[in-house]
Amino acid sequence: MNIQFKKGVLELCVLSLLTRRDFYGYELVEHISKHINISEGTIYPLLRRFRKDGYVTNYLQESQEGPPRKYYKITEEGKKAFKELEKEWENFTIRVNKIIRGDFVE
Repeated sequence: MNIQFKKGVLELCVLSLLTRRDFYGYELVEHISKHINISEGTIYPLLRRFRKDGYVTNYLQESQEGPPRKYYKITEEGKKAFKELEKEWENFTIRVNKIIRGDFVE
């Protein structure tokens, strides 16, 4: 998949997952990678930015499989940002699909 496409939708994908439950970073990579090929290196800078922007908070939780894991939890501000991105995505994909399918051809 084109890298520019990935960058544009990764924020939406991460926020969408976080609206369902809290995740740790690698777990987000695992879930998203089932559908879009990404690496760990793309998620952590995004999560740091989301934290700085107030979209997520984080906390440590003990793990039976090693050191404590840093979980990310979406904030109310993050939920608002997700809804706005989701709306923009829906409008964008509708318009692109119209062009691709020739609906705008006169």
